Amino acid sequence: MAPQLRVYVPPHPLIKHWLAVARDRNTPSALFRSAITELGRWLTYEAIRDWLPTVEATVQTPLTECAATFVNPEIPLVVVPILRAGLGLLEGAQTVLPLASIYHLGMVRDEETLQVSSYLNKLPEQFPPEVRVLICEPMLATGGTIMAAMAELTGRGVDPASVRIITVVAAPQALQSLNSSYPTLTAYSAIIDEGLNSQGFIVPGLGDAGDRLFGT
Repeated sequence: MAPQLRVYVPPHPLIKHWLAVARDRNTPSALFRSAITELGRWLTYEAIRDWLPTVEATVQTPLTECAATFVNPEIPLVVVPILRAGLGLLEGAQTVLPLASIYHLGMVRDEETLQVSSYLNKLPEQFPPEVRVLICEPMLATGGTIMAAMAELTGRGVDPASVRIITVVAAPQALQSLNSSYPTLTAYSAIIDEGLNSQGFIVPGLGDAGDRLFGT
C-alpha cells in the first residue's frame, strides 16, 4: 500500500478553545499572540507524543534502583518557524522542546500571483541523516509556502518521514499538494477548514495571521 500523508486533528479541549479565540475577529493582537503561542504548545505536545527518540537506562531513586526512559540527546531535534507568522507557534513549541535548535526560514507570497519566494534562509547546508524536524506554519492555504519549505529541507538531506508540521488551520488544497509530493509527512492541525477564497485565503480561517500577531 502506497504511503499517504497523515493529518491529525487532536480533540484536546484547550486546542479547540485557543482556536476559537484566534478565529474571533474581535480578539486583540496581544490575546491573539497568546492564543497562537498556546496552540504552538499543545500542537507540539501532540506531535511529539510518539516521535521523540528515547533511550532506556536506570536511575537510583532515594530508595532503590529502577528502570528509566530518557529523550535521546544524541538525535538532533530542529524547529523551523516559517516567518513571520511561524514565530507565534515557535514560542509555544520551545516550551515543550527547549533544547531544540532553531533555524528561521522567511517566506513571502505574492498576493497577485500567489507565488512564493524566500527572503531569509538560515538553514545549514546539510542536516545529519537522523535529524528530526518540526515545522511551525500557522496556515496551510494554497500549499506554496510549505512546499517551498519542504524543498529547502529535503535538498539539505532531511528525510520527509522525519518531519512533522504543526499548523492552526489547513486547507484541503495544501494537504493534497503535500500528499502528492511528500506522502510520508505527518501534520498536526487544530482544524481542517473548508477551502480557499479567490484571493487564496483560508475560509473561515484566521485572516492574516502575521498581521494579527504583530498588530500591523
